[in-house]
Amino acid sequence: MAKDKKMVEAITSMEEDFAQWYTDVVKKAELVDYTSVKGCMVIKPAGYAIWENIQHELDRRFKETGVENVYLPMFIPESLLQKEKDHVEGFAPEVAWVTHGGLEPLQERLCVRPTSETLFCDLYARDIQSHRDLPKVYNQWCSVVRWEKTTRPFLRSREFLWQEGHTAHATAEEAEERTVQMLNLYADFCEEVLAIPVIKGRKTDKEKFAGAEATYTIESLMHDGKALQSGTSHNFGDGFARAFDIQYTDKDNTLKYVHQTSWGMTTRMIGAIIMVHGDNSGLVLPPRIAPVQAVVIPIQQRKEGVLEKAFELSDALKAAGIRVKVDETDKSPGFKFAEQEMRGIPIRIECGPKDIEANQAVIVRRDTREKTVVSLDALAEKAAEILENMQSDMLTRARTHRDAHTYVATDYEEFKQTVNEKPGFVKAMWCGCQECEDKIKEDVQATSRCIPFEQETLSDKCVCCGRPAKKMVYWGRAY
Repeated sequence: MAKDKKMVEAITSMEEDFAQWYTDVVKKAELVDYTSVKGCMVIKPAGYAIWENIQHELDRRFKETGVENVYLPMFIPESLLQKEKDHVEGFAPEVAWVTHGGLEPLQERLCVRPTSETLFCDLYARDIQSHRDLPKVYNQWCSVVRWEKTTRPFLRSREFLWQEGHTAHATAEEAEERTVQMLNLYADFCEEVLAIPVIKGRKTDKEKFAGAEATYTIESLMHDGKALQSGTSHNFGDGFARAFDIQYTDKDNTLKYVHQTSWGMTTRMIGAIIMVHGDNSGLVLPPRIAPVQAVVIPIQQRKEGVLEKAFELSDALKAAGIRVKVDETDKSPGFKFAEQEMRGIPIRIECGPKDIEANQAVIVRRDTREKTVVSLDALAEKAAEILENMQSDMLTRARTHRDAHTYVATDYEEFKQTVNEKPGFVKAMWCGCQECEDKIKEDVQATSRCIPFEQETLSDKCVCCGRPAKKMVYWGRAY
């Protein structure tokens, strides 16, 4: 039991130091490891398996909306990147450059892609000639490089994995429809699969994507009260098309510019899962995203028939569509319990000689530690029911936490005090001026998270300057 205790003691309490708790969890749950390349991470099998499930579920949803997957190069010539001025300025501080090929200096520097708008535009300029070629609804799964100064596993690293969708449409209306459609897809995925509630809205001009006409976002709240931008969808209008001369011949035989969108979600969502659902014993994975949904732990496994029964139960669970493994290692049951909790496996199933004799097993939920004694004949059915309940309960719990940490402020002193003393979202009115955004960031290190689609009138004055308000905004400190 000393070893069991040591495993949990190795995690700093989230109440004591949330940042250290997070680092301890990603390390102890063996999701990532550090590398000799500063700011980059090794995603280990347990972490990558979560990403594979995210990828599989998103990809399925994308394809249901007509998306096709492609792959473009990771290098972007400097001259190509320079074609869209705002875009270049937005990414310039984070760009990594290749200057040599082998021992020879390159005639033109190559950017290691921080994002692929320019490459897709280059492709579309050659690929789109007629209205018959539209729409183009492409996505690629890849890694990107951004030379971040401060890094943290999953949340911010110099290289990370993501998907980036890039579409081209004949009309502004089609582009806007696709932009909102993908944002809604992300929101549904977060709530239905990751059990993370989100706020949907539009970014302010200060916070929107470089070169975009409009950026839409889903924002989620972590356990420590900080916000996390969890997915974005951008409407580019025809700005990129004009810069890259992407035109098509319309049905009336006139040349027109296409309208484009871009949308993405990254491995930072693994960090979100940890920070929304984790506890002081480690990970708590929502069942629908968990690589292993159930672990069968045989008690006194050396006794005759116990291990065989464990695998028999495992087969029954697999037949019911549950992702399961048997822990047949020679560790003590207590260590196995602690390890299952550390890794966030949604349920464990305990079964020993006395259980077999009584034709029963014990199911233990990871999130509540609730124990249920169930007949072996009904094990698979009951396990599936508990997993569904756990998925639903985790979303409800996360939404309750978010709502309890969402505040309203109607004057600036109240706003500053709330941001400083009550971590969470603060809803407040805004005049629409960037000067007020800048002042708020300078005074309390909070940023506008989004202008929610569901607007409320909290007062008629901007919380910062007192001038007439135009929009209600969610504000907060963020990762």
